[in-house]
Amino acid sequence: MRDDDILIGTLMEESWLTLEQMAAACRVEPDWLMRHLDEGLFPGAESVAGIWRFSGACLLRARRMHDLERDFDAVPELAALVADMLEEMDTLRLIASRVSRG
Repeated sequence: MRDDDILIGTLMEESWLTLEQMAAACRVEPDWLMRHLDEGLFPGAESVAGIWRFSGACLLRARRMHDLERDFDAVPELAALVADMLEEMDTLRLIASRVSRG
């Protein structure tokens, strides 16, 4: 995990991004996001009055998925599965750090 991933996850926790903002933040085309939304690969995204909203967790997930697809020529479903596992590892690390603190 990179330092900027941690920063984004913390700062964006209470904020929402639009489809266009999300695409710009991930350096992808909005069509890339729409294809992945259509496949159900962003479970945390929601549509309110026809406008997509993305959380900070979705931003981290999208960046990870895009990197996996680009770097390893992974199909979107595989990139989403790996992103799921990385998210689970992040959660377990957070729990472990809280337990070790007492």
